[in-house]
Formats: sequence, C-alpha cells, structure tokens
Amino acid sequence: APKSANVPVRVESWKEGEDARAFAEIIDVRSPAEFAEDHIPGAINMPCLTNEQRHEVGLLYDRSPFQARKMGSAHVCRNVADMMETHFEAKGKDYRPLVYCWRGGQRSGSVALILSEVGFRSSVLEGGYKYYRSCVQQRLKELPATFNGQIRMLSGPTGSCKTRLLKRLALRGEQVLDLEGAANHRGSVLGGQELPQPSQKAFETAVCHALSEMDCTRPVWIESESSNIGRVQVPPQLFEEMRKAPRFELVMPLPQRVAATLDEYRDLTLLPAILKTKLAPLERHTGGVVFREWMGLIDEERWAEFVEMLLLTHYDPTYHRSQKHHAAKYQPPSVQISLESPSDEHLDLSVEMCKMASDKGALE
Repeated sequence: APKSANVPVRVESWKEGEDARAFAEIIDVRSPAEFAEDHIPGAINMPCLTNEQRHEVGLLYDRSPFQARKMGSAHVCRNVADMMETHFEAKGKDYRPLVYCWRGGQRSGSVALILSEVGFRSSVLEGGYKYYRSCVQQRLKELPATFNGQIRMLSGPTGSCKTRLLKRLALRGEQVLDLEGAANHRGSVLGGQELPQPSQKAFETAVCHALSEMDCTRPVWIESESSNIGRVQVPPQLFEEMRKAPRFELVMPLPQRVAATLDEYRDLTLLPAILKTKLAPLERHTGGVVFREWMGLIDEERWAEFVEMLLLTHYDPTYHRSQKHHAAKYQPPSVQISLESPSDEHLDLSVEMCKMASDKGALE
C-alpha cells in the first residue's frame, strides 16, 4: 500500500490538551508589524511577507487579485526558502510546529504545507490570530468573576511603595497581577517608561495569560489603578471586580514617601525639561501660583522640597478624593497596612500584615 501523505493538521487550540509544550514552537507567519501589535504568548515571528512586501501586495490586490497572488507567492517562496536554510535546517523529523497567520488561511497554510512535505509534523491554527483574539476577549469577560472574592487591592498614596510591596508578595509565593508591568507604565502623569507601551490588544493578551495561569481559589494581589494606565485600558470586567474588592491601604511616613518617589523617578531629575513637559497638563488643575512654585523648585534643583510639595498639593488631594468617592459608592472592606520604610525588613513585615488581614474573617 502507498505510504499516506504527511499533511498539516488543522487544530482549534494553540494549547493541545491545554499544554503549549505539545508543540515544539508556535510560529506566527504574519508580518512584523502585525506580530508587534499582538501575538500568542511564546510565539516567534517568521514572516511570510515583510511589512513592505505585504503593503506592496495589498496595493496590487486592489487592482488585480490574480497578479497580487502571483507576486505574494513569489515573496512567500523566497522567504520560506530562507527559513528552511536557517531556522529549520537543524530541526529533526520529530519537530512539531504550530503555524498561524491572520485567519489560518493562505500564509500559514503555505508554510505548514511545505514543512509537512519536508517531513515535519506541522499544524495550522484554525481561524488563526483572529480566532485567538476572540478567545482572549471572551476569556476576559468570564475569567475575572471566577476569582469570586479572591481579588485583593493594594492602595495607598503616591510614594507608598505599592509596587515594591507587590514584588515582595510575589517573592513570598503570593499571586500578583502586575498591571503596571503589563502596561509598561507607572500609573501616573510621570509614569511613562523608556520603552513604548504595548497596544491595547497586547495588554489584554498579557492580562488574560497571567490570570489564566493563576489559581482562582487563592488571593490575587493587584495594585489599585484607574481604568486607564497610560494609554491602555484595564478590561472592564476585571476593573469592575477590582472596584468591589477589599482594599489594603499602605500608610507610610511622608519623608519616606518623598525619598521613595525620588528614587523611583530619579531619571526625571536628570531631565528637567522633560519633567516640566510632563507636569504641564496639571497647571489648570493646581492653579498658576502652585505650578510656578513647582517650576521654581525644579529650576533650583531642590528635589526633595519639590517632591514633597508635589505630593501635598496634587497627588495626595487627588488620591483622597478618589478614595472617598470609591468608598461611598462601593463600600469595600478595607484595612490599613503600616510600612515604616522601603527596607526589605519593613516590606516583609507589611507582607505578613497583608497576608494576615487577607483572611476573610479579618476583613468582614
């Protein structure tokens, strides 16, 4: 009997048996720009078409789909040949990749077919990234509610070392959802990082992936945030659960908060012009007199005085208004957690206080 053909398998999950290790690699064959916007966690980008080639083929397709397909196939063949001579050259016969594109159509099908003809056990994700994206959106609607009272919000005014305490909780084995880390933003008007923020889609993918890896019967610690972190938005269903969750408010002496804020934003003290630009939108909220005092302290490089005034005249009033409004509307259980300083010893003491207070009996 003739040997059966080795053909790509079309699958409906990027995690066969909910185990991504079933596939040796997840290969995204979309263009680099598509991949950069969002992709399946752990996927590598091996584009069938470069950004320029995809644009070129798209323009031609509007005039002649037939000619565009010929041009596209020529590009794909050359690009796949490069892949075969580099990435796939050392792969053995048991190599088992999962390939996907936008809709699981021509691009992923072409690559998977060639890989199968070589002898690899290739699979194609049915529906491609579009299907994956719909799964993420659906999961983000359903997943937050499954934690059913296990979300714990860590709040506190600017400079109270919430992020440091979250990291300490994670080191002690607690489940932590780092929204600022996923958003690559420090959550305030000064919060932009050197690297750009992810797209909304990529942010949602990161949040969904992190929540999916957690045990919904155990507490999940999240830093209190507004619905927007920089230019990305917290998924609505998750944000609603955060609003109702118990709050653990860090209380830290003002001098230590000033020192911690200076330490966190030290880069901005080296770039006073950028600092002033970031503060400019606050002038209409604080008034000209206060704003000019800020600018004067920056010009004189009196950094500790500047940070203290910034906390007392802007961040603290904003925080307390927000907390008062939230408490009146949602009335969540709350407890204050003392943190004397950002030292490891004091952070560990506050971690223990959080864990003890996290017991339902202590919050009710």
